[in-house]
Parts: sequence; structure tokens; C-alpha cells
Amino acid sequence: MTSIRSTVIAVVDDEVSVRKALLRLVRAAGRDARMFATAREFLDTLPYCSYDCVVLDLHMPGMSGFDVLRDPAFVGVHIPTVIISADDDSDIREECIDAGVSDFLCKPFGDQELLDAIDTAMRKTFPL
Repeated sequence: MTSIRSTVIAVVDDEVSVRKALLRLVRAAGRDARMFATAREFLDTLPYCSYDCVVLDLHMPGMSGFDVLRDPAFVGVHIPTVIISADDDSDIREECIDAGVSDFLCKPFGDQELLDAIDTAMRKTFPL
């Protein structure tokens, strides 16, 4: 028997209020979501969990979103990535896009803007 796995979105942000809001948004859109307070917490799950997309905060204490993008554990799994950041610097945005992220959203962003970015990221990686 074949099982159908639901879409799973990882949300990685050090701000608990942001994580909870994004978790509610993603679940309200009919997708499963897992939230992580640190980049390391997220990376440690990669050998055991499969994600369809990751919404990744760029600036976090300890390991940053940039560090995740360069981490061998992350590079090897090719997860569509949407970066979120309060920093709207064009050089940073370009560096993220060059590193392979699907989209870069500046906080604050609209709910639909994030959902559209997730959908676009997954379509680019997993075309129908």
C-alpha cells in the first residue's frame, strides 16, 4: 500500500512569536509544519526528516541562516528555501540568491506573499 505524505514546511526562526505565527499560517494553508528555534536544531533533523521547503530566518544567534546555506548537511539535501529577514540589503539578498535560495522576503511580509513564495519554491524544485 502506498502512503501519501503531506507537504511539510520547516520554519526556522529564533523569535518564538514569529515561529508560532508562521506555524499557524502554514497549517491554515493545509500544510504540515515543524518549527525550530535554532539552525542547529533544524540541521540535526535532516538525517531523519524530509521537508518540502524551509522558511529560514537569516539573522539568528549562534548559527545564522547563511551558515545553514553553507552547511554540508543542508547542501546535500536540496530543500527549497525561502529566506526571511528584517535586513533589506540588496547585497545580502543577492548573496542569498547566489547561494541557491528560492526567495528572499523582508519582514514584515504579508501572509499571502509568504505562501506564494513557498509554493513557487516548491514548484521550481518539484515541477509537476
